[in-house]
Amino acid sequence: MAVVDSIIPEAFKISASIEQRHYLIDGELRKWTGETTEVFSTISSTEVYQPTRLGSIPTMGEPEALEALDAAVKAYNQGQGVWPTMKVKDRVECMENFVKKMEEKREEVVKLLMWEIGKSKPDSYKEFDRTVEYIYDTIEEYKQLDRDSAKFQKNDGVYAHIRRGPLGVVLCLGPYNYPLNETFALLIPAIIMGNTTIFKPAKHGVLLITPLLEAFQSSFPKGVVNILFGRGRAVAGPIMKTGKVDVLALIGNSKSANALQEQHPKSNRLRLVLGLEAKNPAIILPDADMNLTINEVIAGTTSFNGQRCTALKVVYVHEDVKEEFLQKYSAAIDALKFGNPWDDGVKLTPLPEPGKPDYIQELLDDALAKGATISNQKGGQRSDNYIWPAVLFPVTKEMRVYEEEQFGPIVPVLSFSDISEPLDDMAESNYGQQVSLFGKDVYTLSPLIDTLANLVCRVNLNSSCQRGPDVYPFTGRKDSAQSTLSVHDALRSFSIRTFVAFKDNELNNETIEQLLEAKVSNFLSTDYIL
Repeated sequence: MAVVDSIIPEAFKISASIEQRHYLIDGELRKWTGETTEVFSTISSTEVYQPTRLGSIPTMGEPEALEALDAAVKAYNQGQGVWPTMKVKDRVECMENFVKKMEEKREEVVKLLMWEIGKSKPDSYKEFDRTVEYIYDTIEEYKQLDRDSAKFQKNDGVYAHIRRGPLGVVLCLGPYNYPLNETFALLIPAIIMGNTTIFKPAKHGVLLITPLLEAFQSSFPKGVVNILFGRGRAVAGPIMKTGKVDVLALIGNSKSANALQEQHPKSNRLRLVLGLEAKNPAIILPDADMNLTINEVIAGTTSFNGQRCTALKVVYVHEDVKEEFLQKYSAAIDALKFGNPWDDGVKLTPLPEPGKPDYIQELLDDALAKGATISNQKGGQRSDNYIWPAVLFPVTKEMRVYEEEQFGPIVPVLSFSDISEPLDDMAESNYGQQVSLFGKDVYTLSPLIDTLANLVCRVNLNSSCQRGPDVYPFTGRKDSAQSTLSVHDALRSFSIRTFVAFKDNELNNETIEQLLEAKVSNFLSTDYIL
């Protein structure tokens, strides 16, 4: 879609390109003088379509990667570093300083979210604000975790003072679709639990980290947060090969996760925190409230153009209501507004990956060649940076769009007469994150819920799939995830239970009392954070 520069609101125009030339290692914002990679937006700011150059970033490689790793290893210092041994209240203070500085950069980050990945203005503000809220919630949960640990337990004549301790060095790799929220859902709990980190932004949504570099640099001790730029293969691979990484925290796809794991020489010692791909289905029963169902399935399939691991990526509709569903859903898809992220009421926005329309076209052509038809009039219409969501029916297992996680605007629809059909498909699937179940009859829903809860990790009743609220567990079965992310669970995913134990005798009791009175141990403490 070509957009004349004059109709882009002044507040959202790119006045000057961002030539990112700094990176963070060992507490220093270092100047980059090497090779760079240009960053483009698929949004056009000229009457004749052309991508908009936003700026450039460093193209780093193995030397910088190993420098960042050395800084993180040194800062952890075999568990003796300033950060892993710091008092909880002091780590909390550092994180509070960071989030306050982050809040000052709201408008800059939101503007870059819109330009870099094409996220709508309301969703961009929501992502920023939700991330800030997530950090504050994490701080409060961390305080509560510490309060719960400020005590001694006794069993069989043995006292124990149990806390959660850090794991070591964390390599953090976030996704482009939520380059702030999901990345920070890994990075923030990893940091606050006392780990040291190396962070590389995703391939899209990378410049929006620029306004936050100084906040990271000034809020934490040196070496706690190290930020690199470049291709994952060039940066993450060399780091993993050293075997010095204790945790791989990645939100992306299983191929990348597997490749990185395989490069670690001691994979049995590697903790994994992974959010991977999914093929979340919607199952529409004959008694579903069709208007509610349409609204939820529209949100589930088209929100951010389906570029979410939690998106609905396949729709199963009962034979009795398939015609009604296809007619109403197709009309609703075609009625959605396409435009630039800052346009009022826009629901569909330019795709950030230049090659994504061609990939969606491949899936579409394959499905049509194998017997599917496009149910909506606009389905498959192309522009320079978009392809209109195509509602495909009937879809079969031989089609690529059934098997592959499309991560874009195309919707495969299958009909069923026996509920065992979608259940069997889900059981055979490589994925097991979420499902949306639409229906009303409790005697039908009850056994379905009991089965689905053992196939996926979240059953959404008459609701589209989603990650939030962030206090709820976010995970998946099979190839969809490893470990659990939520405000509560993430702190546990990036830590391990560790404790001091002693037998109940006069010497030990006197020694512990003196340790507590002296307040010289940060671990052995019953101080209570209000």
